[in-house]
Amino acid sequence: MQVAPSILSADFGNLAHDVKAICDGGCDYVHVDVMDGHFVPNLTIGPVVVEAVSRASSKPLDIHLMVENNSFFVDLFAPLKPKYISFHIEEEKHPHRLIQKIRSMGISPALVLNPHTPPEAIEFLLCDVDMVLLMSVNPGFGGQSFIESVVEKAKRLKALIEIKNPNCLIEVDGGVSDKNIDLLKDAGVDIVVAGSFVYKHPSGVAKAIELLK
Repeated sequence: MQVAPSILSADFGNLAHDVKAICDGGCDYVHVDVMDGHFVPNLTIGPVVVEAVSRASSKPLDIHLMVENNSFFVDLFAPLKPKYISFHIEEEKHPHRLIQKIRSMGISPALVLNPHTPPEAIEFLLCDVDMVLLMSVNPGFGGQSFIESVVEKAKRLKALIEIKNPNCLIEVDGGVSDKNIDLLKDAGVDIVVAGSFVYKHPSGVAKAIELLK
């Protein structure tokens, strides 16, 4: 299992320290949640802060856009050369065009599905992306409880991926902990995003990452 801790749960007053802590603690990616206050009812960070995160990180960035006007935000963050830029299928009118744009910038494109969106909604886009992110909470805030139906949804997505694009990875974000990690692994999930579990673990971030792995 690969682990991408979300810096949404980090201490933004000590952001460089908290980014270095998860990198030294064995994470695989640094997950960056970008929210615009329109697509979701929260506002997070822009390219100036994410550039600082990139400088502090020894691991690739995994940028998750929760925004309107996806193409505009892709242009903002592409110069930072993250490993992934993911966008919500619910918001994008021309997803195939945006996928091509992201890939032309040397970045792996990824799609995101809200809890209510079925995996079949992206069946004909799976051949063109490198990852699908399944939200296991409603996007917008950290610290929410895991929506258990995502386990069955991940299994359905895995079946589609095996037919359409076996190299496509599955990522799950929201309420992930050592209590549900086995269920996600058995469902075919490759990467988990965890914010509160990692940053608020009583034994520290390295131990939390180890438990998930």
